[in-house]
Amino acid sequence: MSRPKLKVAVLCGGRSGEHEVSLRSAQAILDHLNPEFYEPRRIFISKSGQWDPAPILPEPGANPGIDVVFPVLHGTFGEDGAVQGLLELANLPYVGAGVFASAASMDKEHFKRLCLRDNLPVTEYEVLHTGNPHIPHPLEPAIARFGFPLFVKPANLGSSVGISKAHDHAELEAAVALAARYDVKVLIERAISGQEIECSVIGNYRPQAATPCEILPSREWYDYEDKYLLGAARALLPANLTQAETEEIRRLSVACFRAVECMGMARVDFFIERPSGKIYINEINTIPGFTSISMYPKMWEHAGLPFHQLVEMLIDLALERHHLRQSLRYER
Repeated sequence: MSRPKLKVAVLCGGRSGEHEVSLRSAQAILDHLNPEFYEPRRIFISKSGQWDPAPILPEPGANPGIDVVFPVLHGTFGEDGAVQGLLELANLPYVGAGVFASAASMDKEHFKRLCLRDNLPVTEYEVLHTGNPHIPHPLEPAIARFGFPLFVKPANLGSSVGISKAHDHAELEAAVALAARYDVKVLIERAISGQEIECSVIGNYRPQAATPCEILPSREWYDYEDKYLLGAARALLPANLTQAETEEIRRLSVACFRAVECMGMARVDFFIERPSGKIYINEINTIPGFTSISMYPKMWEHAGLPFHQLVEMLIDLALERHHLRQSLRYER
């Protein structure tokens, strides 16, 4: 007797600057859901916040056509804990990190603080509270501490949206103004010259890391255009690393995953400074890309886990976590 098909809602689009990337990721996931076992349903959120065909409702039992949700909402309102909170209210299983891990990972400052608490190496930074008119945000401390060049980033965004590399004071002012369009908090980081490494992680309470890959940008750095528009960046899989470096990247990836209490999936990004060889964690992506050029699924394919099995495993992990949470009490 065959089991009923699992109704999987793939949630995509959204109000963030990564709307188009989300659509591409979602389509790839939908294309790889085996129709023999899954009944896929695409739920689209427009840039203005309209849901199609209908919104997920924040009440248990109010979403009968959904057994599990696969959120593929990159960036703000999708990767920052907002939609995860909605799914918790609806008591629906969902793929990926929970509310806290999503929010903590999305905020680059708080992510770094959690890593530092566990003695994990992160890039040095200064914070500007550009959205607070009562707090001054001078640029000189970062310049004095790090020198040029500098990276400037919105604290809560992804896919390199709003990020700039500044080589002088004028470029730094312009970079801060651009980043402030996307968030009320801006990070200024020391630029690190060396290799850009990514590593995929999967699991709940026993996470595992894949073989790392190396990103070879076609421009000065791996910006949005290089990631999604130009098609000229290359990736080396496996990365050009020593065995010791590979194992350390994998160890740090799992440690980072645990530091923010992540679940399901994540991609951890690194810099390896040359010639010192020092490894720095750059960020963690709790909803990594699933497009045709995204490295999260490619790293697992290299490890022997093809795309369709990866999607199935992530759904199983979501159901496992949800089942464990059902035993919790929320009243005396």
